[in-house]
Amino acid sequence: MSGVWVFNNGVIRLVENPNQSGGVSTQSHGRRNVLVYLPTGEAVSSYSSLEQILRSLGWERYFNGDSDLIQYHKRSSIDLISLPRDFSKFNSVYMYDIVVKNPNSFHVRDFN
Repeated sequence: MSGVWVFNNGVIRLVENPNQSGGVSTQSHGRRNVLVYLPTGEAVSSYSSLEQILRSLGWERYFNGDSDLIQYHKRSSIDLISLPRDFSKFNSVYMYDIVVKNPNSFHVRDFN
């Protein structure tokens, strides 16, 4: 069971598929994020552009992992970035992982 719990007039209820039913209109639902490379202000729009940026920051492809993932590691650290092979599944969870491991190079912003 998935959805969003809504509290209204002292009553709490579960709204399933809130984007489809129109039952919930919160700022965070349906909002898309974009990963921005700070030195150029470029929004990352594909894995090929992301890989080029990560390589310039010292990240290398890691091929010993899961075949459903694209992974990168740095020789100078124990960090590993794991991304879904399908770019359409690249969401804010993966974006923030990249930001945490490259804090001065990336930022996640709302896409309007």
